[in-house]
Amino acid sequence: MNPATTLLSGQQVSAETLQANVQRILENLNKNRFENSPPARLIAVTKTVTPDVINLLKPLNILDIGENRAQVAMPKIPEISPDFRLHWIGRLQTNKVKYIIDSVCMLHTLDRLALAQEVQRRAADCGRVIPALVQVNISGEEQKGGMPPQEVLPFLRQMRDFSNIHIEGLMSIMPAMATEQELTQLFRGMRRLFEQLRQEAVDGVEMRELSMGMSGDYAIAAREGATMVRIGTALYQPLMR
Repeated sequence: MNPATTLLSGQQVSAETLQANVQRILENLNKNRFENSPPARLIAVTKTVTPDVINLLKPLNILDIGENRAQVAMPKIPEISPDFRLHWIGRLQTNKVKYIIDSVCMLHTLDRLALAQEVQRRAADCGRVIPALVQVNISGEEQKGGMPPQEVLPFLRQMRDFSNIHIEGLMSIMPAMATEQELTQLFRGMRRLFEQLRQEAVDGVEMRELSMGMSGDYAIAAREGATMVRIGTALYQPLMR
């Protein structure tokens, strides 16, 4: 099915709820800075909400949004402000690249050579250079997307030949049932890998973004060196009265 034919639907959230949740999250990010870095940037995951809710983020100065399914995301694009920057945060099938290539500001889930080849081809066709993050499976879970840490450097070296993709960092998704201690170690491992790869200084690769942390663990991620956190549920949950 063409993504453009899918009906618009999704969760409704009040402006009051959204404003309070954004303020709380931003305060938490400010309190959990990594060393002397600026606070991690909030990517608002919008896959479950309507265009009306997404547009409520603009006056709150939250302009980075994340989607993960082409058939859900693409019908929303004409209904939201052009000021929003769309981050692709879900596993991307090669046959869906053509639907999103004109709209994304960054691809967070580059995880295999076949996907890189399709992104390169489609980006070249429309005259774009696509910023991308390499997805890393730091926990080794079989069901998780991403490549093992030891495969990232060889992959980055291959990417030197892809002139329409600009690698700007790494992304990871953590296990849902991990303890705080386990999460801390995994986030710390991602930051260590990020720093090691930055020291490698691969031609055409710029290690500046580390996308990790979601609603349940974003404060830990920020504290351990995330530059971007991807938050959905915590943005839209009802206020406690």
